[in-house]
Amino acid sequence: MANDSTEESPSKVTSEDEEHIYEHIYETLVSSDKPELNHQMAVDELITTEANYVHNLQLCIFDIRHHLQKKQLPEIDLEGLFSNIDDILEVSKRLLKGLEASVNEGQGQLFHISTLFQELKAEMENVYKLYCGDYEQALLLLDIYSKEPRLQKEIMETLTTTVPHTGASNLSFFLVMPVQRITKYPLMLQKIVENTSDTDSAYGALQAAATAMTDVNANINEYKRRKEIADKYNKAGYLTLRERLARLNTHSIAKKTARLSRLFMHEAGIVTKTEDKEFDQLEEKFQSLASAIIDLKENVACFLDNTEMFLSFKPHEDELDMETYITQPYCSLAKKLHSTTFPVYKQRLEHLVYKPLCNLSETLRGPQKLIKKRSDKLLDYEEYEEKRNETGSVTYEEEAIMNAYLGINSLLVSELPTFNQVALKWLACILCSFVTLQRDLAKQILHEAEGEIVQLPHRHLSATEFWKMVMDTLNQAEDQLYFLQKKFDTVLPSPVVQVQEATFHPESSNSTITSLTQGPEQQRCPRVILLGKHILLATFLKLPIPQRTSTLQFYR
Repeated sequence: MANDSTEESPSKVTSEDEEHIYEHIYETLVSSDKPELNHQMAVDELITTEANYVHNLQLCIFDIRHHLQKKQLPEIDLEGLFSNIDDILEVSKRLLKGLEASVNEGQGQLFHISTLFQELKAEMENVYKLYCGDYEQALLLLDIYSKEPRLQKEIMETLTTTVPHTGASNLSFFLVMPVQRITKYPLMLQKIVENTSDTDSAYGALQAAATAMTDVNANINEYKRRKEIADKYNKAGYLTLRERLARLNTHSIAKKTARLSRLFMHEAGIVTKTEDKEFDQLEEKFQSLASAIIDLKENVACFLDNTEMFLSFKPHEDELDMETYITQPYCSLAKKLHSTTFPVYKQRLEHLVYKPLCNLSETLRGPQKLIKKRSDKLLDYEEYEEKRNETGSVTYEEEAIMNAYLGINSLLVSELPTFNQVALKWLACILCSFVTLQRDLAKQILHEAEGEIVQLPHRHLSATEFWKMVMDTLNQAEDQLYFLQKKFDTVLPSPVVQVQEATFHPESSNSTITSLTQGPEQQRCPRVILLGKHILLATFLKLPIPQRTSTLQFYR
């Protein structure tokens, strides 16, 4: 009897059903490992994009900038365009090296990445702060160059030659990369945090790294805001008198009057002046440094003028009424010094001392203007602060003025220490250069004089004996000149100016009027001076003084 219950054979699986099964398995696996997969993709994105970023920086520095340098175009300010991009490349290379090393860390990769960003936080903030602060100026330069067909052609030719594969249509394509990159770090780190379980041991460290990069961007933005305020008021300081007068209006006059009134109230002790000991100390140090720089600049300028006057006198070119063997060493040495040594010294002094001093004093103008503007804004700030304490609110414009004061004050407090330190080092280098120049001058003069000293008549004397002889000779010459002066005052009459009448010659087509002439007595004065010089030189060099029957006879 046949079995009533028949066994069902398994249904045949088609290729279409098999494809659906594989898709279901893949989706199941993906859904189960999706957080882990997203986490790994976020880490890979950070490392890959950093490698591309470093590569583009290298193209910008070693290809584009180097090519522009070889063109030697003085109109293009390469330093203004590229700023401190070399520093950014160095810190980015270190970051990339650390990120690539984290791949082999396994479970400790996240700890390695978070530690790396926190260690580089301060350095990244410093280098990116400067670059982002100069970026607007770089764009202004590019805009200026774009209006010059020749310069624009040179820049485009450089891009076409060095980086044709990038498709860059302008240099700003590369210059904007650091500005964009620093803003992406907190976003990419936050993406890794979002795809990391809060139970993971590295979760807290990753959050700290993301927060650190967020703080870096906030500090950079604050630095840019302060720099914009400083640039605004520094630019206003260069206005002409006509532009300043054009800016006067009822509002500005009222504001200046209120400041003056507030200042009088400070001096009278009616209201208390806001004190900031930290700023006061920094300002005092700055003002002392500025005063020293200005005084040194004025002294060096006076020294250069005196040096120029000294070089204008060339006594060695005059004929001296003395034996040649005595004057020859002096004339030979003086000729060498006046022709080469002293002019070269003066040129080096201008280049290594005076010009750096001028540049250093020029850098003082910015901080000085900001300090003055801070004093003005402080008066406004105190007034509006009192108003807010009394009424509980201020207008939007008044709040903006208060924020401007806080921004200027914060900028000065943060930047003046660095400025004072750099200016002091700069001044020390200038002083070292001046001392070195003086030492080199002394060595060179002694070297030039070695060959001439042996020919001097008193070379065998010691220093003490020589200076004693000099003083004795000068005293003796002084006595002789004094006696000579008394003799002339006794013998000679006072000089008289004689005026010759104008004469007219009718036989000539032109009438001639003779000029005023002086009496012969006035023309004798130079002879007195020559006689005094002769006596002084002859006495000093132990030469016989010409004997005359009388002083008056020699004079005539």
